[in-house]
Order: sequence, then structure tokens, then C-alpha cells
Amino acid sequence: MPNKGLDARGYIEREGSLGLIPRAFRPVVATARDRVLDVFGARLHSAYLYGSIPRGTARVGRSDLDLLLALREEPTDADRTDARSLDEALDKEFPQIDGSGTLLVGRAQVLSDLERHDLGWFVACLCTPLLGEDLAEDLPRYRPDSLLARETNGDLTLFLARWRERIAEAGDSEEALRPLARHMSRHLVRTGFTLVMPRWNGWTSDLAEMAEAFGAYYPERAAQLREAAALGYEPRGDAAALRSYVDDLGPWLAEEYARVHGIKKPRP
Repeated sequence: MPNKGLDARGYIEREGSLGLIPRAFRPVVATARDRVLDVFGARLHSAYLYGSIPRGTARVGRSDLDLLLALREEPTDADRTDARSLDEALDKEFPQIDGSGTLLVGRAQVLSDLERHDLGWFVACLCTPLLGEDLAEDLPRYRPDSLLARETNGDLTLFLARWRERIAEAGDSEEALRPLARHMSRHLVRTGFTLVMPRWNGWTSDLAEMAEAFGAYYPERAAQLREAAALGYEPRGDAAALRSYVDDLGPWLAEEYARVHGIKKPRP
């Protein structure tokens, strides 16, 4: 992509649109939209799609449905239970998706100073409006700079201990390891990409392109990130690969990230 995801002024362009949704996934999105309204009603401020479906790159039977719901107040435990039930029903009803995941956030959290260059950026640049008033109207434009890098992925260290526990709990279970491989691989590739994002001067959500951009600046680690990108797209229950993430690639990446961009502001 010649403009590397930036507009003429160097701001990150919003990716995805309802018009890019592949035909096979349109019934899923239409049903999700109706049920979100039914379940959350007046509590809902706005709803968004993100991920491969609104980018037009979703694969039937392989891609999941990703929703973000901004509520007028902070989400409650009851709201989270409702969201899980919604996800389970959609996953069961539509074989063209491999799972559904709904993020719940509060409107005030999205617009807060603390989240401006993390959750706020995510909504403004990576989410496609589905329902309600678009919170991006109250957020700034974003450049691929070091501040954005720090606040989006400058907290990898916090995840590593948690990942070690989850790998140990999964044991040799393919069913438990596969979603872990997908999640961890994607997280590491995105972190590797945002490490070099200011120098690359652009944005992409394509894992393979992220890995290639990273490899241009860290050739000694390029093969590892390419392998992680492949696992992010085609996950398998490879416990050895996941242990290498938490024992080698992850700790190195966290240390280099802190050196280059600093550490993300602590969250409550």
C-alpha cells in the first residue's frame, strides 16, 4: 500500500467499512446489530465492528466476529454476562464465523485522557461504526509516533507471567493451546510492528506485513516474527512455540520496547 495507511497529512486513516463486509458475513452482522439493540437498548451509546470482517479479508469458517460496544455507563457484571450470551448464540447460529467476541467499554473511558492513545485510538482508527453516535468525532487524529507506540503496546511485560500460567494450565490440550497460540502470536506481532511503526511511518493490520516491517529493522529476529504471524493466521497447539514466546521473544521484545518507547502509563 503506497500510502502505508496514512492520509495526505500523515494521519492514520480509519480502516474498514460496512461496504467492505464480504457477502457471506452480512447476515451475521445484520443479526448481531439487531440483537445488540435488543439486549442493550438504551444502555448502548454506540456499537462497532473491527477485525477482518469490516476490512473485507475475513475467511469463511476461519474468521471470528469482533464487536466493541460503548455503553453510556461503565459495564456491569450483568452486561458482561449478556455479552457472553450474545457471543455464544451468534457462534452457534452462524457456521461462517469461528467464534464471536464482544468488548464492552464505557463511553467516558474511551474519551478519557488516560485512554486517548490506546482505546480512543483503537475506536477512532480500527473500529467501523455500526450503531449510534461515533465516538471518533470527539477524539483527535493520530500519527504513527512514539507516543502511540508506547500507549498501545508498551505493557508487554504485564502479559508474560499471565501467559506462562495459561500455557501451563493448557498442558498438551490442542483445544486449549490453539486459541492461546492465536492470541499470543497476534499480540507479539502487533507489538513488534508498533516497536518500529514510527520509523516505518505507517499503519497496517496485516500480520504478514507487520512482520516484514519489523524484520527490516531487526533482521536477527525477523524469522521469529514471521513464524508468529503465520501462527496468528493458522494457529496450532504448539506448546514449544508458545514457551519460546514467554522465554525468549517476549522478554526481549518487552525490554527493547521499554528502551525505545518507554513503558505504558499504568492503568487502575
